[in-house]
Amino acid sequence: MNEDYLVVGSGLFGSTFAYEAAKRGKRVKVIEKRDHIGGNIYTETLEGIQVHKYGAHIFHTNNKEIWNYVNQFAEFNRYTNSPIANFKGEIYNLPFNMNTFNKLWGVITPEEAKAKIEEQRKAAGIEKPTNLEEQAISLVGTDIYEKLIKGYTEKQWGRKATELPAFIIKRLPVRFTYDNNYFNDRYQGIPIGGYTQIIEKMLASERIDVELNTDFFAKREEYLQEFPKVIYTGMIDQFFDYQFGELEYRSLHFETTILDLENYQGNAVVNYTDAETPFTRIIEHKHFEFGNQPITVITKEYPRTWKKGDEPYYPVNDEKNNEKYRKYSELAGQFPNVIFGGRLGMYKYYDMHQVIAAALSVVKKEFHE
Repeated sequence: MNEDYLVVGSGLFGSTFAYEAAKRGKRVKVIEKRDHIGGNIYTETLEGIQVHKYGAHIFHTNNKEIWNYVNQFAEFNRYTNSPIANFKGEIYNLPFNMNTFNKLWGVITPEEAKAKIEEQRKAAGIEKPTNLEEQAISLVGTDIYEKLIKGYTEKQWGRKATELPAFIIKRLPVRFTYDNNYFNDRYQGIPIGGYTQIIEKMLASERIDVELNTDFFAKREEYLQEFPKVIYTGMIDQFFDYQFGELEYRSLHFETTILDLENYQGNAVVNYTDAETPFTRIIEHKHFEFGNQPITVITKEYPRTWKKGDEPYYPVNDEKNNEKYRKYSELAGQFPNVIFGGRLGMYKYYDMHQVIAAALSVVKKEFHE
């Protein structure tokens, strides 16, 4: 065994670390339980269309250093995330902006929109919001809450908005401009040719050995003894055999269909915000790359309660789970040769630019730079 590092998981965190370690002359083994690299940013080609296999991924950041970093692995297009909401056949722009308010209330000026929201806030009479429903109504009024927040959020989290903590929705994007750009970030886009190429390039070094279909837990003790250092990007509670209990996640189920149509919905992302539609959104992948293929590929996204064996997507960062995570994090201190990273290792919902930044921060610390 002459490798310096074992990296568990070939997602963005593990692959960034492996790439940087190899650049510094280290030898790295990367093991991946799935049959492909890339974690949840993996894209596959179907009918000439890059399909985001594990949900929509739009790269966005204000950090020029991270933007330049990721651009060395792929050229990015000018895609701007402008999702729309479908509430029982009514179409609204997201995030909530002047186009939304005009469609809802017929208002034209920002002053009229603010007055309408203020009127609804007052009518609701909520002084101190104690749950998500009250927080949302106190921020945007009852109309927006009922049509564009309530159904979607309850499907997403699998519980009533009155049972969800207020902090989940503390900073709802509300814009008094006619701007449909979901993110405020300076840099935004999608890699031309998909995300998988980024991970392929990161792991291309001859100093990196990649093994797919390999479960860390099949040989956990052996791996921990064999390798001087382990970068672990799996679930932290699983690493410690759930000894403080399972951390909660929301999982997702995807239904992908090839349609003999040129254009199904006219937008990459359409959110279904009513409670009755069982899925939260439909992704039409070709629109991420301005595709003009004669057919199209769509994916319906269904939220699910996570149970062992499912893929974890969203950590449920309420007080109970964060407290449990703190215990696991303390326990991790007893394993100085293991670095816990990524969304699952740190029980945190990271965007892609945040994952890269976190990995580069670990690299600096690890190599004393």
